[in-house]
Amino acid sequence: MAVTELDIEAVRARFSALRSPVAFFDGPGGTQCPDSVIDAVAAYLRESNANLGGHFGNSRRSDALVAQARLAAAQFLWCEPDETIFGANMTTLNFALSRTVGRTLRAGDEIVVTRLDHDGNVSPWLELAHDLDLTVRFADINDDTTLDLADLERQLTERTRVVAFSLASNAVGTTVDARRVAELAHEAGALAWADAVHYAPHGPIDVTALGVDVLLCSPYKYFGPHLGLAYVRAELAESWRTYKVRPAHQRFETGTLAHELLAGFVAAVEYIDSIGWEAMQAHERALSLHFLSCLPANCTLYGLRTTEGRVPTFAFNVDGVPPCTVAERLGQLDIAVWDGNYYAVEVMDRLGLGEDGAVRAGFVHYNTIAEVDRLVWALEAMA
Repeated sequence: MAVTELDIEAVRARFSALRSPVAFFDGPGGTQCPDSVIDAVAAYLRESNANLGGHFGNSRRSDALVAQARLAAAQFLWCEPDETIFGANMTTLNFALSRTVGRTLRAGDEIVVTRLDHDGNVSPWLELAHDLDLTVRFADINDDTTLDLADLERQLTERTRVVAFSLASNAVGTTVDARRVAELAHEAGALAWADAVHYAPHGPIDVTALGVDVLLCSPYKYFGPHLGLAYVRAELAESWRTYKVRPAHQRFETGTLAHELLAGFVAAVEYIDSIGWEAMQAHERALSLHFLSCLPANCTLYGLRTTEGRVPTFAFNVDGVPPCTVAERLGQLDIAVWDGNYYAVEVMDRLGLGEDGAVRAGFVHYNTIAEVDRLVWALEAMA
């Protein structure tokens, strides 16, 4: 079946934010929201704002919204509604969930993390290891920034309890064979614990097909409001003693949710459905191919120089110009990028880039070829 071509002008017309002159290549830190998401947040606050469980209209509408949000989350992750958890963001959820699983661990148990990951799926385990006298092992990456699966397998022992990994690097865009990592984890008797934050705006997620036990992501990275979402396999969740108040029905949500943000989340999932992953991915691939083919000679790219095995996030440096200076100059030209290490501490150390890190430009489906050209021309001018 032919992929439906993305009508980029129609897409951009759905985002008031894109009426500005800014080329938003800052998506890895958080995407722009379509107007339907903004309207859903405002509508909830105007029409339904209340806590749950009351015998009046606003409360009943809020009850219905939470149920609808769980259905949308289940649809997005291909799981059951009761397996979904909402929170402030991925990192906050991950600290909470790692503390819960920590109740099942003993001194000397081991956690395997990878050098490809955002620190949100590294530091929670380092801190838990500090508290419980655990060991954290690091699986290395290859020189091309792909995960070294052979090294990951070497790190696994009979004491391994969790393998924490990302679906895609938030720094260099490299994707991971999540199904294979999950298989290796399970063969070792460990949980497969996935960070999908950076992959989520670029492709569908099926937790069953991936074989993961826990998966976390952040809707503000895929056109929604600032919010965190997690999946925990039902049988696993039922086996854990969780931190919560006694009357709470949801096992992991410790207080009143941000209902207005749940309304925005539902609208974000509906927005993605209205565009379709195939059209979004085809457009992102075209943007990536164009950027890679035009990358100026004065730029050093870190990671794969192909559209295969990656999402459209690119880390690079300009010869002789510090990353912060590049980002500042681009910002003056209404081109939004990031500099630094973007909490990908291990990747930057592995690449020898340290705290200065690199410039990061990330493309999503609402970006255009003309915007990519603006970025390339601006980088060339820094020679």
